Amino acid sequence: MTRIEWTEPAVSDLDNIHDYIARDSAEYADVFVERLVLAAERLHSFPSSGRVVPEAKDQRVREVLVESYRIIYRVKLTKVQILTVVHGARDLTRMTPKPWAQR
Repeated sequence: MTRIEWTEPAVSDLDNIHDYIARDSAEYADVFVERLVLAAERLHSFPSSGRVVPEAKDQRVREVLVESYRIIYRVKLTKVQILTVVHGARDLTRMTPKPWAQR
């Protein structure tokens, strides 16, 4: 079974998503962030199940979609690194640094 590692930027993303949703509903914010975490946890068993991130041009950088959010991760030999969680409307080509350039 593959180990899941959340990077600091990805944890920060979850916190920011939670805070944003909690402005309207703290309860829904808790539920939604839990959905994101559970979607990432499924990568324990199926690390390559997500699609390749087209912007990354790297077969190891993949994503899982949860509603309008992209959980972007890198598949390594013994682990999956969750790199970022971003809204699907964000233009990853304009992000600096690129999430997949980390570590």
